[in-house]
Amino acid sequence: MNSAGSVLRDFFKKGDMLLLSLCCGSTLYGILLIASATHSTGSLRYVIIQAAALVLGVFLFAFFTFLDLDPILERWRWIFLFNVIFIASLFVFGVEGGTGNRSWLRPSWFPVGIQPAEVVKITFILLMARQMSYLKSWGISSPGSVFQMGAHVLFMAGLIYAASKDAGMVLVYLFIFLAMAFAAGVKLRWFILAFAAGGGGFAAAWIKGWIPEYMRNRILVIFDHSLDPLGIGWQQNRSVLALGSGGLTGQGLFHGTQTQKASTTALPAKHTDFIFSVAGEELGMIGCVLIIILLAAVVIRCIYVAVNAKDDFSALICVGIAGMLIFQIVENIGMCLFLTPVIGLTLPFFSYGGTSIVSLFAAMGIISGVKMRSLPRWLRGRNDRR
Repeated sequence: MNSAGSVLRDFFKKGDMLLLSLCCGSTLYGILLIASATHSTGSLRYVIIQAAALVLGVFLFAFFTFLDLDPILERWRWIFLFNVIFIASLFVFGVEGGTGNRSWLRPSWFPVGIQPAEVVKITFILLMARQMSYLKSWGISSPGSVFQMGAHVLFMAGLIYAASKDAGMVLVYLFIFLAMAFAAGVKLRWFILAFAAGGGGFAAAWIKGWIPEYMRNRILVIFDHSLDPLGIGWQQNRSVLALGSGGLTGQGLFHGTQTQKASTTALPAKHTDFIFSVAGEELGMIGCVLIIILLAAVVIRCIYVAVNAKDDFSALICVGIAGMLIFQIVENIGMCLFLTPVIGLTLPFFSYGGTSIVSLFAAMGIISGVKMRSLPRWLRGRNDRR
């Protein structure tokens, strides 16, 4: 008992309680919105699963706060092998999860689905941070270093797309890499070259017709909202309508016109992709601004911990996790506002998804561990990485 009490005291004293409070507050707010979004189904299944994921997530937050990553990352080959096998399992066991992508594993003996790419995001960030911190000693912007890092991210992105056809998740991985590479000090010329090559490749694929028609239409409809309003633009049209109808204070929780309607003509994917629109309809602009403030606070906290981390490896982990959050937040909210394409990315901490919540809290626990091991303020000026 004394040992357990000592661990708890250390956790509350040294762990990042501010970050944990922000994450729990965001998730509880999300559960409230999910309860409203699924009220018309007459089932509490989604709420129960999300609440269970929150409880498990808090335990994982504490576990990863105390976990020393350095000896684990010494076995980086096994972690990379895990990443490859877990993603590749979708080739055989992957099932469609309502988005048209084979992104899920749904074993009969497990009560909920598992999205491998959500879990692997965390181990991918850890491996990339280790690789970049190692390559810094050899010159992070040398052609050899850039080739190694680029090969890593492109291999993982290609594997994810080949196994699941989930283009949205591929973009998340690419953005994580770009954020970490920028923080690691990769020179600007490599980013210019990468964007030029990526833009040229995308243009060529567009002209040649290699991009599937549904993807092309999802991009085109952003520039012309009148394009197929009852088809490819239907979801976002309903989303904008829901947001606009909420006004400043909303129609009231459990009283949203579209949120509480069970018909197929109402707001789609209410508890997942368009949870932000639910908040806008029922809680108005105030509810939406509160979501943005909470998520911005989480991201800022991640960056703050990165700035004060004891070494490059720890700082890059925090930057990678912050980059993951930033891309998903901007894309999901932009999608709800009809500013970015629908690519199946949920809103962190708010959208329904047990795998997502558990993975997010594990990631936040890692950041809490980085904060716990940060150097005292009076020693930071002597940090050899600076």
